[in-house]
Amino acid sequence: MTEENYIYRTSQSLLRNQFPGKGKLQIPIIPKFQEKPGDFDDLLLIGFDKTHLEDQNHLDRMVHFFLYDYRFERVWKNPDNDIEKLSRYRAVLSPDFSMYLEMAPVMQLYNVFRNRWCGAYWASKGIRVIPTVNWDDESTFDFCFEGIEKGSVVAVSTYMASEHGNHQTQKEWFLAGYNEMLRRIEPERIICYNTPFPEMRGDIVYVDYEKSSWKYMSYERSFHRDNLDAFKIGGQPISPHDTIKTFIDVPSAKGGGSAYGGPWQPAKPEDKRFLGEPGQKISSRAPGKHGGYDRDTSIGDDGRATAERHYTDHGFPGHHSDPNDHMIDWSNGFPKLGPPINYPDGAPEFKVFRGCKHMNKIIGMNSPEDNRFKTISDFKWCVNSGGEVEFEWKGAVFGIWPKLRKAPNTPLQMVISQIYAENPVSTEKWCDTADELLDYVVCGDCL
Repeated sequence: MTEENYIYRTSQSLLRNQFPGKGKLQIPIIPKFQEKPGDFDDLLLIGFDKTHLEDQNHLDRMVHFFLYDYRFERVWKNPDNDIEKLSRYRAVLSPDFSMYLEMAPVMQLYNVFRNRWCGAYWASKGIRVIPTVNWDDESTFDFCFEGIEKGSVVAVSTYMASEHGNHQTQKEWFLAGYNEMLRRIEPERIICYNTPFPEMRGDIVYVDYEKSSWKYMSYERSFHRDNLDAFKIGGQPISPHDTIKTFIDVPSAKGGGSAYGGPWQPAKPEDKRFLGEPGQKISSRAPGKHGGYDRDTSIGDDGRATAERHYTDHGFPGHHSDPNDHMIDWSNGFPKLGPPINYPDGAPEFKVFRGCKHMNKIIGMNSPEDNRFKTISDFKWCVNSGGEVEFEWKGAVFGIWPKLRKAPNTPLQMVISQIYAENPVSTEKWCDTADELLDYVVCGDCL
């Protein structure tokens, strides 16, 4: 055995065995938090990704890891690198590595181990640590509460379990694990990041999610590429981002439950067309600068849309027939329109699912405010999900279609063009990503 191999085989970065735990799994134990007067008075948290050595304004906060895992993978890979920085804050919650329902059980167990190991390691370096507790269904209860002493102060987050955006509540899942946590750990206090559910029992320290966000922090940290590299998993390239949204103002809390954030629900009036009764056909009108167009949505046997017909060529007859159809993909947990199916020789009848009784339901249009993109990320999410966008600028009308082919055998691309014009083809630009769309020049202005 070479010296290099020996050093690697016996290193703590591999073995991680200096904190023996209890029971068969030997998950490291995080020592009980020793409370000081005022520790929980007007408590606010700060995300790990907002901490830095120059911070002088938020040291009375506790550091949390209710973030996407890639933002703090570094604390597992190189646990020494952030000790000086973390030790400056009031306390640190142990890192909340994900435990999604869709994960393989061994990955859930591994992430519990990483949570406790990091907490135990920081505590051994004199940092005040509060264990973050997470769980999934009952199959995780035999290990997800390990490594936490009875009577400890613990931290949880209700954000992923609460209704938000397009996702329904996952309260039932959350409360099942929460009540089991009370039974097994008997925590002295529970820090709850985001609004507690009324059914939650115990001595709860409520931490306001909004007030703990970057909006209430009294500095602005610039994120240069070297900063972003610190948050990515080793070897993972940085893909094009809306930097402002992804790294600064995106609601970042996450945790257990479904990786998709709970069952999808409509956030806007016109999104209601994607849910209905089996066999139903839902008619709606899409907004547009030239009066919009009609569409029919077919509902499948699970109450979710399977296909949609658009009665328009979108002012772009070279690439759309009137009508054209879109199949609807739910594999990512939300409705995603597929590429248009065109009928240059005439469209077949648009049938409802399995020929069931035809039931027509009318869905109204969104208001102009409903359709307004609030951020660049909203726009990018829309086109990446198959949304067709129409907008007006300086009197000209433009359209964006995210899934078209230049020719039958070419890859799917995104195209932007002026529409309802004499020669729309002369203004079109074919793009591979939403970021390329944003470089399109609209009447002399960059989109």
